[in-house]
Amino acid sequence: MNRRELLALGLVLALLGSVSLAADKADPTGTWKWSVTFKDNKFDLILKLKLTDNKLSGTIMGGRSNQEVKIDDATFKDGEVAFSVTRERDGQKMVTKYKGKLDGDTITGKANIERNGQTRTRDWEAKREKA
Repeated sequence: MNRRELLALGLVLALLGSVSLAADKADPTGTWKWSVTFKDNKFDLILKLKLTDNKLSGTIMGGRSNQEVKIDDATFKDGEVAFSVTRERDGQKMVTKYKGKLDGDTITGKANIERNGQTRTRDWEAKREKA
């Protein structure tokens, strides 16, 4: 290989490394919004996520109670967000487990709702609010 080819190859490898690093730097930090419909009622949900030192934390607000609740078991790995939310209603606990793939300013995934020993699954798609 001549010097010019070697330089071109080095440049291509550097660019590929940059693209790979950018993909690894995906960050779910921000405010996310989406809506759900339950028994003909539409509810807006607001999820606030923060990624610090590879640890995900946050809160979710909305639904029937419209109260802000801390999320549990939050993780972010390989572009995938996962967390659970526990709410109590009429003395019964309801756990919703969210899992979704981050793609720019959108998270698309599934939510599994566990209540009274039954599990229901629904799709969810959240959009990041612009700062």
